[in-house]
Amino acid sequence: MSNGTFHHYFVPDGYYEENDDPEKCQMLFKMTDDRKCGMDENQDSVIRDDFTIIKRHIEDAARVLEGVGKSISYDLDGEESYGKYLRRETTQIGEAFTNSEKSLLELEVKFKQSQENELKEEHRINDDFLNMIVHTRDVLKETLDISIALKDKHELLSLIIRSHGTRLSRLKNEYMKV
Repeated sequence: MSNGTFHHYFVPDGYYEENDDPEKCQMLFKMTDDRKCGMDENQDSVIRDDFTIIKRHIEDAARVLEGVGKSISYDLDGEESYGKYLRRETTQIGEAFTNSEKSLLELEVKFKQSQENELKEEHRINDDFLNMIVHTRDVLKETLDISIALKDKHELLSLIIRSHGTRLSRLKNEYMKV
């Protein structure tokens, strides 16, 4: 209250962020006392003035209460009392935290499963790669063994052919001499 004027600020629709207009959200009440001091005035006019002033005060108070009631009704979001409103809000906040905690736990479990699956996949790929290397080594060793065996057989065949060639030459020479 300043200079005999009472300022009451309320938001008629409950949306505080969207209401910056003082014309919509502010109620001004003039609070003045027009009584004159003095004993020489007529008592009826003094009483009438007092009733007029009291009537204005009552009207101003009614407007203030109506504005406060509107702001509270918008703030309470349909609840009967502020306590019930706070309990409902606390319950909703608690549920939100519980749900977020459950979601975090689910995410942690999925993350761990994902890591385990990636690790298993890496091990499987490593095992497959090692198996292919071992198989390739075995095939290469077998190929080398076959190659060595073929080389030995080739040398043996070469010796046999030379031996047969020498024998045939000797037989031919003997046959020609006779």
